Amino acid sequence: MKDANTPINPPSISKGAHRERIPKRRFRMKRVDMPRVSRSAVPSTFTVMNMVCGYASIVMASEQNFVAAGWLIILAAILDTIDGFVARLTNSSSDFGIELDSLSDLVSFGAAPSFLAYKLGLETFGIAGLALSSALMVGSGLRLARYNLQTTAASKSHFSGLPTPSQAMTIAAFAIWTSSDTVFPKETQLYLLIALTVTLTLLMISSVRYDRLPKPTQAEFAKQPVKLSCYLIAFVAIGVFQAKGFFFAMIAYIIYGIAQSIYEFFFEETSSSPLATTSDGINSK
Repeated sequence: MKDANTPINPPSISKGAHRERIPKRRFRMKRVDMPRVSRSAVPSTFTVMNMVCGYASIVMASEQNFVAAGWLIILAAILDTIDGFVARLTNSSSDFGIELDSLSDLVSFGAAPSFLAYKLGLETFGIAGLALSSALMVGSGLRLARYNLQTTAASKSHFSGLPTPSQAMTIAAFAIWTSSDTVFPKETQLYLLIALTVTLTLLMISSVRYDRLPKPTQAEFAKQPVKLSCYLIAFVAIGVFQAKGFFFAMIAYIIYGIAQSIYEFFFEETSSSPLATTSDGINSK
């Protein structure tokens, strides 16, 4: 009989039981599928180039090269037009492209012109100048967000509020013109920049109606000869006078939208028929 203090031997445990079962692996190369390039990648390429131009404009403005910064914003606007044209041409519009386009526009037509206005002269006002210049970026963000929520049918013929590329090109043309030529005294130029910043911000968040660019077709010219002739004159003025012509063409576009909205506010559209039928069946003029 064993003594009570004698330890009981534990049951024997095999050495392999302490080891975890590690799955064995054998060499086998997996198949790599090359990603397919969709049709939406073509317009998205122009959208990314638009974004890069906006970033490059910010860099140029930080180096006091306002002429290059302004032309890069205008180039971004051209690329923004091309990506939309290519998307319609290839029938490759997508939700991804729409979101990418909005983000690119906020960089090129929001942050870039806002920083350009700041470095062009608003920085002399310190914090007030920083707040004033940031209004362009905030207005652009609000304008783009509202545009994304608009229905397609309502936005086919016109924009509600000044489009962000138009605002950005106005600031860019002003920067190029005043930096290339001594047009105004320094103080006058600064006050004009303030007036432009405030006016453009308010127009972006307003409901002022601005027409889309008409298609340069024979049918469209027969339908709107005066409007298309004005656009043609504007393009010729830009080619001849460059930045100066560009600036005044944008100012004319802005004023036209304001005048059109004032006219529509006071004069409502009536029936095109020369005779209107009253409720009792009698025609009256």
